[in-house]
Amino acid sequence: MDDPSSELTFEEALQRLEQIVGRLENNETALDDCIKSYEEGVAIARQCLERLERAELRVRKLRIDSNDDD
Repeated sequence: MDDPSSELTFEEALQRLEQIVGRLENNETALDDCIKSYEEGVAIARQCLERLERAELRVRKLRIDSNDDD
């Protein structure tokens, strides 16, 4: 199953997540659409979290490497 959100940059994914939250908070969406939007939002949130975790690991590695140089 292809995930179109996987092609988004981190910033685009956050913006899409904000759009989804706004739509859900609006309370003018049918239940089935709300569920689909919620599922998409959860997938995007997980993707963003994974990207943040990878970035944190990279930063930690850079810190360790720079401390080894001292």
